[in-house]
Amino acid sequence: MNDFPEFMKNPINRVHATSEYIAGLEGYVYDGADGSQIAFWTCRDGGVAAEHMHPFDEYMVVVQGQYTLCMGSKRFPLRPGDEFLVPKGVPHFGDRIPGTRTIHAFGGKRAQRDSEVKS
Repeated sequence: MNDFPEFMKNPINRVHATSEYIAGLEGYVYDGADGSQIAFWTCRDGGVAAEHMHPFDEYMVVVQGQYTLCMGSKRFPLRPGDEFLVPKGVPHFGDRIPGTRTIHAFGGKRAQRDSEVKS
């Protein structure tokens, strides 16, 4: 597969992608009853996410392509099947190649849908 199935890409769940750390990504988010989120990201073009951190843990797994996770001076090149846990409060950013697809689980609310953003 080179894309997530259509049922996972319902426009109602599309992530509002104007912030500097998700610009250039196509994402869809699903909320857990405990306030956590799962997001499915597709990178149509290469790019670098700006450094940021969360007040909750972030788990990610690469489905396709390559995502290089950076924390401080350490770089972790992740390929399909590789997974990583970013602890809460740790600054991080990433570098991705075109066609990269990842799945992220956040221990809190990380992403806003287009429908949640006021114009």
